[in-house]
Amino acid sequence: MINDGLTVGQVAKRCGIKVSSVHFYESKGLISSSRNSGNQRRFAKEVLRRVSIIKAAQKMGISLQEIGEAFSTLPKHRAPNKSEWQTLSTQWQDKLNQRIVSLQNLRDRLTGCIGCGCLSMERCPMYNDGDHLGENAAGPVLLNAKY
Repeated sequence: MINDGLTVGQVAKRCGIKVSSVHFYESKGLISSSRNSGNQRRFAKEVLRRVSIIKAAQKMGISLQEIGEAFSTLPKHRAPNKSEWQTLSTQWQDKLNQRIVSLQNLRDRLTGCIGCGCLSMERCPMYNDGDHLGENAAGPVLLNAKY
């Protein structure tokens, strides 16, 4: 780790990811690198924090697109500070709370109905009497809405 930055292999090792993941995150604009005098890719140490945030967010179910949108509000060539991380995490908490409610609905309804309104299960609770849900939306609408 000389002054000209971290190699792609060093970033991958430090972050516990594959080299291909480092390249993928860079291709999506989530991290960036520069080139040294030998035209080799080098990453600033701040990339380690960005990759850690990416990994933590993905474990929470945050999409790469959402991560990219959040990162677009930050300065490109430095790691988020404590205040900026607080802002990001607060935004993501709302999304996670919505996801938790959705997963709880799925868990609670899974044994009685698959949520599609097909009425093909022997002991269906008849949530979709007369196929009224088909007028509003297609697919597993019971899992996405409150009827």
